[in-house]
Amino acid sequence: MGLKITIIGKVHDVGYRLLLLELADLLFIEKFDTRNVKIDGKEAVVVLIDGDEGQLNEFVEMVKSEKPEMAVVEEIKVEEYKGRIRDIERFRASFNTVQLSKIVQVGLKMLEKQDQMLQNQDLMLNKMDVMLQKQEETIWEIREVKEIIREEGEKTRSYLGSRIDESKEYLANLTSSPH
Repeated sequence: MGLKITIIGKVHDVGYRLLLLELADLLFIEKFDTRNVKIDGKEAVVVLIDGDEGQLNEFVEMVKSEKPEMAVVEEIKVEEYKGRIRDIERFRASFNTVQLSKIVQVGLKMLEKQDQMLQNQDLMLNKMDVMLQKQEETIWEIREVKEIIREEGEKTRSYLGSRIDESKEYLANLTSSPH
């Protein structure tokens, strides 16, 4: 006797089919298939299994009590199934191929994002180089201004010193000459 189990809810791209395969493996179920489908616009996982009655009952109980962490189950339907169900090893081979294809696609997207990030990093480094160059130019300008201020300060001190000396001399002459 075969069973068709339909699990409806947020059940795609959460690892549901892998969990179901693990459960079937635990129970040594030899006929197993599962697919992600849409039913009336809702995500669903359809599971086909065949085995002895004890295996099937235990599988149904496990399906009702276990789910992937990110899954949200709205409804589980269990009904008899009279059609053909493929061998679990054939399902596993097909499933592995599909999962590897998904991994490759994710990897390619990650590489694309990494390339974009590296390009952005290069742009930022170029901007930082320009900023550092401007900062260095500003530092040189500040040094030049400081040197001008130092030179002008020395000139001013020298000028004021000579004027003070002249004033002292003038005052000294005024106080020493008889009137």
